[in-house]
Amino acid sequence: MSLISCDNVSLAYGKQAVLSELSFTVERGDYLCVVGENGSGKSTLVKTLLGLLPPVSGTITFGKGFTRKSIAYLPQQNAAQKDFPASVMEVVLSGRLSSKKFISFYNAHDREVAKGVMERLAIADLASRSFRELSGGQQQRVLLARALSSESELLLVDEPTTGLDPLVTADLYGLIEEVSASGKTVIMVTHDIASAVKYASHILHLHQKPLFFGTKEDYVSSEVGRGYIDRGSY
Repeated sequence: MSLISCDNVSLAYGKQAVLSELSFTVERGDYLCVVGENGSGKSTLVKTLLGLLPPVSGTITFGKGFTRKSIAYLPQQNAAQKDFPASVMEVVLSGRLSSKKFISFYNAHDREVAKGVMERLAIADLASRSFRELSGGQQQRVLLARALSSESELLLVDEPTTGLDPLVTADLYGLIEEVSASGKTVIMVTHDIASAVKYASHILHLHQKPLFFGTKEDYVSSEVGRGYIDRGSY
């Protein structure tokens, strides 16, 4: 059974219809990139997958043993996040809260997981640093570590490179690709068509209705894909 199955779903934000006739599946181990111009419904889809908005119609089905708690979320950065008054270790550890049934103190296992993820992302030396003092690229690494420390089955990433310079952007894409290669399922929302085509296994292209859903290879040869790839991004 698919990890996520979306069948003829319609979505709205408030009273405004945003998406209709949306059908796609996510299998375990997929790297799905969701692309589309502003207003195409990408953010609404993210909120729906996270359970923050209900679908207007249609069904979203999760596979056996998979729930919304199985989703680790890396959101777009905002001013409040950038100025968060906590240490790097505290930020990464906070990702462990989603795995707890009750609010409690962090235990030795939580700290071991957080430390391991930080070492994996080469930020262990930043553990005691204040998050607000880090560069944009370092902050995104920390937030990715926070998401991964939850040990969730699926990583949902929303426009992770907004505001980052090209070198830092390439670095972050590389890290997410490594996460995918390790076997974790990834859904990434992005404006960057070129990077989507480079890294994804599957593409979902939205514009009020899904213009395309399928493998990256089929997208590249499709009329929709050919019409957008040369543009590189929106």
